[in-house]
Amino acid sequence: MHEPGAKDSILVLNAGSSSIKFAVFGPDLTELLSGLAAGIGGVSFLQVGSEKTELPLIDHRAALAAVLKALETAGVRVADLRAAAHRVVHGGRKLTAPVRITPEVRAEIAACSPLAPLHNPHNLAAIDTLAELAPELPQFASFDTSFHATNPEVATRYAIPRMIETKGIRRYGFHGLSYASLVRRLPEISGEALPSRLLAFHLGNGASLCAIKNGCSIATTMGYSPLDGLTMGTRSGGIDANAVLRLVEDHGLERTKAILNHESGLLGLSGGKSDMRRLTLDHTADSDFAIEHFCYWTLRHAGSLIAAMEGLDAIAFTGGIGENAIGVRARILRGLEWLGARMDPDANHAGKPRLHTDNSKVAIWIVPAEEERMIARDAQTLLEAA
Repeated sequence: MHEPGAKDSILVLNAGSSSIKFAVFGPDLTELLSGLAAGIGGVSFLQVGSEKTELPLIDHRAALAAVLKALETAGVRVADLRAAAHRVVHGGRKLTAPVRITPEVRAEIAACSPLAPLHNPHNLAAIDTLAELAPELPQFASFDTSFHATNPEVATRYAIPRMIETKGIRRYGFHGLSYASLVRRLPEISGEALPSRLLAFHLGNGASLCAIKNGCSIATTMGYSPLDGLTMGTRSGGIDANAVLRLVEDHGLERTKAILNHESGLLGLSGGKSDMRRLTLDHTADSDFAIEHFCYWTLRHAGSLIAAMEGLDAIAFTGGIGENAIGVRARILRGLEWLGARMDPDANHAGKPRLHTDNSKVAIWIVPAEEERMIARDAQTLLEAA
């Protein structure tokens, strides 16, 4: 943790349904301070650095006000901030690059709320609240969907009638800020040019893969929503649409939403554990099966994305599981040995950035997730361009 030097710093906000993550970055994009307001509307607390305080946070406005007050106590005054930058999950078809927030941009983010009802309204709450509390502060937004705007239409279009497709039912893809950061960071870590055909594994409670060709996303596993694709912490991943319709018939729409988004994935398979760390320590048949399910479907989807790129030059792991789960990485890489991928077990165990052996035909890297820094960089770039 660095001591805050707040002049010209950028505040990054990532608002969820019951929490606001925040970080402050200096002009050189060094992280000065970070924290979390959690349990909004319930048993809530505010954490700044390592200091945690229980506070009544009745809504997002109260939470953000508490965050700003805590930052001021830590030496970061709103008046000294250069800008605030927000992670917005869904930008739809129109918001495909970072932007300064204007009334028109705000309206478009709101128009995308039906596409991300669990995310965009909370992102907007933070934007609107900050506009009330600090009306002179410039605000910017970076979108989790925008990195995948380079996907060809054949990858994004569902095979449904155009009258339905034009209502926004298409594949968007998510985790874009993570992938954009990975593309930027990998050459710095490797000391080499970005590989032409890169398969990126963003593995965490939410998980996806991305096929990155010449620095651009050409395919990804998440689709219309973050529910599709891999087995995840509490999300089912890919499931036949008729199976979903059957669940709706049996349980109703709202109950089915809860089952697929909050009660499935590793949690449903293991009988109650969604955290990969707990699963790897719990050597029961259900936990072992949940881990194998996660790895198996990650490999199944990896094969699909490798085919989309017509080959593979490098692999990169990021996210909580990707960076820290030694056994999961080893299992996935064992399943890719047919490509000539060769992992160095000692490097994997040590969590070193380079995981491949000298005779591996495919480079293998760990790239720490830096989504908040990417959001700050986006805002800084727009400020300098203006």
